[in-house]
Amino acid sequence: MSTQSRSSSSLPAAHRRSVRVGLIGFGSIAVGSHLPAIAGIEALELAAILDPDPAPPAITRAGLSLPESLLHQSADRFYASGLDAVVVTSPAPAHLENVLEAVDHGLPVLCEKPLAMTAEDGQTMVDAADSAGVPLHVGFCYRFSPVAAVIRDELIAGTIGQPRTLRLIYNWACHGAAIDTETENPVRWHSDTRRRGRMLEGGPMVDCGTHQIDLARWWLGSEVMGVCGQGSWADDYEAPDHVWAHLNHVNGAHTAVEMSFSYGHRCRDLPKEFVYEIIGSEGVIRYDRIRRTFERRDRQGTAPLKFGPEKGFESMYEAWARMLIDGTPDERLCDGQDAIRVTEIARDATEQAITGRLQAEVVTTDAAVMPPVELV
Repeated sequence: MSTQSRSSSSLPAAHRRSVRVGLIGFGSIAVGSHLPAIAGIEALELAAILDPDPAPPAITRAGLSLPESLLHQSADRFYASGLDAVVVTSPAPAHLENVLEAVDHGLPVLCEKPLAMTAEDGQTMVDAADSAGVPLHVGFCYRFSPVAAVIRDELIAGTIGQPRTLRLIYNWACHGAAIDTETENPVRWHSDTRRRGRMLEGGPMVDCGTHQIDLARWWLGSEVMGVCGQGSWADDYEAPDHVWAHLNHVNGAHTAVEMSFSYGHRCRDLPKEFVYEIIGSEGVIRYDRIRRTFERRDRQGTAPLKFGPEKGFESMYEAWARMLIDGTPDERLCDGQDAIRVTEIARDATEQAITGRLQAEVVTTDAAVMPPVELV
């Protein structure tokens, strides 16, 4: 299934036994990120997969050859396979049912973000896990990136003084609009199913934006007390496909998150922009994933910081395995209650953008037209 080396360097020798993990939902995120990470941790064993499709498309696209005994369409067979824990990577609308069923079987859960479609659903999951006495965590893998750790250490050390402004930007096409290359000019475009699914689930702020919102709260150690959301629409979904969320923190800092699923989504060559900027009273930390730069600038000049990826799936799974085996705590593991707050903020910003659009539509054409400017 995977030829990568399996890491156990940070797990004590006494912890060589495997945790049998069941995976619910086998789409692209499972195949591309979760499966390689699970395969890379010696303490974890993929024991079963539950998906309503007998041959999930992601498996076909990835060219994986998995034992038939791992694949289940029946939840009863899935839970009868002797599991120690469950990972939920199904589409967000299915998270509530999947998490509740797993905790009802007394199994710890690691759920993909966002935890729930609503804060109420998230609270239902948290309450059920608490009642069952099993841990519920959410896969905010960005916390486990070496880059995120460096930024947090820099802020704790005060190298740029007091952090005042965070600019967190992830503009991309969400796989873009699919292009039919067999069609002669003009080119025929059609909707990519992955992009459409994420837009129907709430759009870019509710999907990818939750990572940036979570990082802002985690880096600053300060709760968000006010949210302002704006958006724009390239396609006709209810949610905006380009969103700005402005967050005011209790400590006086401000975070601006910009997220897009329509950034060049109809370009043949899809552009991307991924930037962290932490602006402090004494300097600036800047990470640019596309340009592969990571640095701190202050009165002494410019200091390069060790560049790395923005995600840390394998480190997240290693921390989760340690917690499952011997209860070792890791403050990077995001619990359900924390994830609920992130979902609230993301949906609040998105709803404000939608409301703003509706309000703009009721303005009459005459009132919206500005008088011509006279040039002198």
